[in-house]
Amino acid sequence: MSETARNSTNQNVFKSMKDIKFDQTISHQCGVTMNDSVEARAIAEFMDEDPNVTITHNPATIRVDGEGKLVFKMDEISEFLGREMTAETFEVNTSTHYGRMVRVDENTIILYGNMEDMFEYIE
Repeated sequence: MSETARNSTNQNVFKSMKDIKFDQTISHQCGVTMNDSVEARAIAEFMDEDPNVTITHNPATIRVDGEGKLVFKMDEISEFLGREMTAETFEVNTSTHYGRMVRVDENTIILYGNMEDMFEYIE
């Protein structure tokens, strides 16, 4: 094996703590991570139609990331998927999320990157 090949295979992709810079900024991003499945692929493909959404396919998961807020409409996802998608099924498919999740009704789940934007749903 050449020296170049040996060096590239031995490189660690993770940064050392001394090389990580922490700042106190707020990103205003939000998103979900889903286990790769038929439903997750349909959700990701549907959400990818929004230019403000970033889809990342990993070996076993799919990430859907957005800036400000993400709106998941179950009826629209159902139509795209070709079968019913309920809010419960959506939540089962999302293994984790970041941002503030609000289930508005049986059809709509919104993720907010800005906490102030979701205050209207607090009683």
